[in-house]
Amino acid sequence: MAIALSAPFRRLFALAALLALAVSLAGCGVNNVPTLEEQAKARWSEVQNQYQRRADLIPNLVETVKGFARQEEKVLTEVVEARAKATQVTIDASKLSDPEAVKQFQQAQAQLSGALGRLLAVSENYPDLKSNQNFLALQSQLEGTENRIAVARRDYIQAVQAYNTELRTIPGKWIAGFLYPEAKPMATFETAPENQGAPKVSF
Repeated sequence: MAIALSAPFRRLFALAALLALAVSLAGCGVNNVPTLEEQAKARWSEVQNQYQRRADLIPNLVETVKGFARQEEKVLTEVVEARAKATQVTIDASKLSDPEAVKQFQQAQAQLSGALGRLLAVSENYPDLKSNQNFLALQSQLEGTENRIAVARRDYIQAVQAYNTELRTIPGKWIAGFLYPEAKPMATFETAPENQGAPKVSF
């Protein structure tokens, strides 16, 4: 004999069933794909934040060097031009699945790293510049920023690895194919080893 449930009880029963289904789905990793994707995007934002911090330091550094070493115009111009290019080549989180866009971003930043390295090497020829407090402070901030960039890149690479692995392994591959068909693997950094470290700073 079937028991007839009133409308409020039926709604309550349906709500409880939906809640139980949601909890069971959450427990089986159905949210892993978007969670890992958002983590990777957040890590990318930190990479961009640190590159922007470096770009913001450069004008003051260039002006300080210019005051002591005007004859190094070529090196100063290279830094200014590399900074301009690096700040123009941007990539937002929606394009992280495009390896070519990420590569162009990396190349622009690597050119700026090289130009900065040459600028800091110039200081070796100018004792007064090497002992200038403003230069020393900027040099220290720049070195710290380069280290932060390296950490931010490492964190991004790890986040992308976790996300891409989720998309390629079971059950993540099935879940992504069914619930998140728009999810695509993200590109990671592939810069040359010489571009991974901070510029050499000698005192």
